[in-house]
Amino acid sequence: MDARVTWNDGVSFVATSGTGHRVTMDGPPDHGGRDLGPRPMELILMGMGGCTSYDVLTILKKSRQDVTACEAVLKAERADAVPAVFTKIHVHFVVTGRGLKEAQVKRAVELSAEKYCSASIMLQAGGVEITHGYEIVEAA
Repeated sequence: MDARVTWNDGVSFVATSGTGHRVTMDGPPDHGGRDLGPRPMELILMGMGGCTSYDVLTILKKSRQDVTACEAVLKAERADAVPAVFTKIHVHFVVTGRGLKEAQVKRAVELSAEKYCSASIMLQAGGVEITHGYEIVEAA
């Protein structure tokens, strides 16, 4: 896996993944940016959310759960001092489907957190406290 980050101007950068996808990162106007894209730390949080969502959805599909939607809502806290690392992250899953079994949803969230989500496990190893919750919504 590889990536390239190229400076545009001010505090704006374009990150290009090895697969050719691009993301513009920028800072707020009071730090020389034009607010054209997410901050790098936001990308880390979004990446973790994508990683764990992928796991949960894949596990639920393999266990033949009829999932129609899955959303992960992430709330993070950062240290007040430099470096302003993440100290806590809470991930709350809203899983929508037909006849979903709570035990299966709970187990999918646990497996992602404890075994499969590389991003979560890496952040936890760095001292970030990560907690999880979920709710199940019956599809119309």
